[in-house]
Amino acid sequence: MDIIQAIQERHSVRSYQDKKIAPEIVEALQEKIAAINQLSGLNIQMFTDEPQAFKSLLAHYGKFRNAKNYIALVGEKSEDLDERCGYYGEKLVLTMQMLGLNTCWVALTFAKGKIPLKLQAKEKLVCVIAFGYGETKGIAHKNKPLEKLYKAAEPIPQWFRNGVEMAALAPTAVNQQKFLFTLIGDRQVKAEATGGFYSQIDLGIVKLHFELGAGKENFEWVD
Repeated sequence: MDIIQAIQERHSVRSYQDKKIAPEIVEALQEKIAAINQLSGLNIQMFTDEPQAFKSLLAHYGKFRNAKNYIALVGEKSEDLDERCGYYGEKLVLTMQMLGLNTCWVALTFAKGKIPLKLQAKEKLVCVIAFGYGETKGIAHKNKPLEKLYKAAEPIPQWFRNGVEMAALAPTAVNQQKFLFTLIGDRQVKAEATGGFYSQIDLGIVKLHFELGAGKENFEWVD
């Protein structure tokens, strides 16, 4: 499975098999997290066979089952922390999809106080990503029409369309898809959140998807 196929096949899953993650997969994820932490300045932490975070009324409300493995997205407080967590967290989501795992972004329906985190000064937990072997592969979410997700003079270049198409497949909070890509000139792209909750996390996620679809060699981000 390549990264584009991972984007296309990834769907949110809340019910997992009562099955331990294979040791070689745990090791591969630990290596990926270490590399991302060094690159991003985040302090992402992984927990396996740890059911306490999803043993709460909130988790029951979120309809989670056998959620015992999760990745905690942690970083020092900053204006761009949520966006970075979205961007690099989604890198891990797609890695896990390619490793045969299923995932779900979780912002509210877990017990934050029960996570055995190691927080440094000025750090905070942004959200978590539950993962495991899903009871199902999940189902595709309904998307807005592509034209609602971008602004550009028509006809748009194929690389730009490819980027928006991959962004449309990205997970966003309650599938709100409140983001917009604007093509400026021939190769400058502006990405912005258009409101909604957890929109900066979503922005980081969709920017990664756009990059993977469009190809970073074809454009540059602008504010």
